[in-house]
Amino acid sequence: MDSPDADGPLAEQLLRLTRRLHRIQSRQLEPIGITPAQFRLLRTVAHCDGPPRMADLAQRLDVVPRAVTSLVDGLEASGRVRRAADPANRRVVRVEITEEGRATLRSLRDARRAAAEEILAPLNTEQRETLGELLSALVDGMPRHRG
Repeated sequence: MDSPDADGPLAEQLLRLTRRLHRIQSRQLEPIGITPAQFRLLRTVAHCDGPPRMADLAQRLDVVPRAVTSLVDGLEASGRVRRAADPANRRVVRVEITEEGRATLRSLRDARRAAAEEILAPLNTEQRETLGELLSALVDGMPRHRG
């Protein structure tokens, strides 16, 4: 039978791993000159079917529109995105990813793979498979985020 205390150490291990992942991600992003929030916005823009509206980005990222404006300002200054007027409504601003932005995402994806490999290095093949199954069960059991 599971006891309530049994989850204490497991929860703490998950939190420690999460903090380690955040530290690794920050370490990867810093030399590139991008913040975790900017990375999230850049990745979101890249995964949209077309250039999203600023309001759509705010909704997808679950932030206020002003936060999106600040993030886009920084990414635009570094040449990773550009603002474009919506041809159907010139008052609407859309955000397009540039080739520089795509190159940033490619290099970050490679760095993230290397970081994951660093974290998983102590595990043998069987342990990795088990962990993969457990993580899939957790992800599949999470409620879906609307947006």
